[in-house]
Amino acid sequence: MNINQISGIDRLSDVSRYASASNPAAKTTGESTFEGILSSAMKLVGETDALSNAAEEEEIRFAIGETDSWHDLMIAQQKANISLQYTVAVKNTAMEAYKSLLNMQF
Repeated sequence: MNINQISGIDRLSDVSRYASASNPAAKTTGESTFEGILSSAMKLVGETDALSNAAEEEEIRFAIGETDSWHDLMIAQQKANISLQYTVAVKNTAMEAYKSLLNMQF
């Protein structure tokens, strides 16, 4: 099984762009804008939903006897679970950042 298909894992490399954001000499890309970050988050939610739907379909196929592979069922459920955990972690981080912005005094 190739776990690189879970797109949330591929996005972990995108975290390095925030480290370079504090460096004024770093180039700014189109993805570092709010619009780019928001669209990336929306893609993540869509992919999480798709993985959750795939896990549910696999459960149904297993329940009605179309497949007898426990491995495929467990893999689909784990992909959905990990994707959901990653999405929740991203949401929590975004909410913490928003709250800290609200608490700033100018």
